Amino acid sequence: MARYVLSDEEKKGVATLADAFLAAHPVWEPMEYADAIRVEAERLPVGVRQFLVSSRAAEDAVIAVANLPVDENLVPTPPSWQIAEKEGAAIREELVLLLIASVLGDPFAWTSQQNGRLVHDVCPSKGQEASLTSASSEQQLTLHTEDVFHTCRGDYVALMCLRNPDGVGTTVAPVDAVEVAQPLREVLHQDRFRFFPDDSHDVVPDHSAEHPSALEERPHEVASVLFGPEDAPYLRIDADFTSPLEGDAEAERAMNEAAGQLAAAAERVVLSPGEAAFIDNYRVIHGRDTFTPRYDGTDRWLKRTSMVRDLRRTYVHTKSRSRLLA
Repeated sequence: MARYVLSDEEKKGVATLADAFLAAHPVWEPMEYADAIRVEAERLPVGVRQFLVSSRAAEDAVIAVANLPVDENLVPTPPSWQIAEKEGAAIREELVLLLIASVLGDPFAWTSQQNGRLVHDVCPSKGQEASLTSASSEQQLTLHTEDVFHTCRGDYVALMCLRNPDGVGTTVAPVDAVEVAQPLREVLHQDRFRFFPDDSHDVVPDHSAEHPSALEERPHEVASVLFGPEDAPYLRIDADFTSPLEGDAEAERAMNEAAGQLAAAAERVVLSPGEAAFIDNYRVIHGRDTFTPRYDGTDRWLKRTSMVRDLRRTYVHTKSRSRLLA
């Protein structure tokens, strides 16, 4: 993991930059301000900008930036992302994440997820403890590619920690950990797998995180698990939302072997308040430990966004100059 810790002076500079931007934009509309935020990102401390650019070029699997500003009087952890959206909770922290993220790529959003918001709130919600979404807590989130179902899924998924008193870990496993036997490896490079939207995406009628629809009812793509350079392939997998083509036992065996090796190689990354992790969504799959929520305003709380390295590929897919993917 590549990691950069801001000095206290750099931290103060980031806070000043964020405060000035918010003062000039009193109504928080991050989707509308995304281009302006990218311009402002050029004013970030030179050290962190150089670090991010070099880490991007090296395709580091996990890129961490620590000692980012978080309000000393941070509001209590919201009971759901809907409440966070309604209350505009931790807006400055959203902006800080977008400033840092914009050096690595272009943030974007989904019409089918959290009301099309550019930055999501990740916090436990009552009634969703066992769901396969980021609102869960007592259900472990299996290692997965973020938004595995879509061609234009992010190159990076960004997680910025605002609160994590219990040291809940984010699990990560790199594609380099897959050493499947060559015949099965060849299968993983073939278009013999189906990739479905996870439960956080409202993609079919009457679907919700509380009452998810069957996978077969959801739109999906057919593609390979491994792709790209033969000598250093990229990865696309989510054990809960990926399946082989019907009746393809060889593909199922290859997928299970790869998933098992990745799970065995997983490591924990524990984020502290003011630390952001940018996970390469092509080279790493990630998940989350279980924990017991208290619902008293002190639970784990992250801000999340996804970024592409080239926003034009989303424009080509949607046929519009929009950061909002359907």
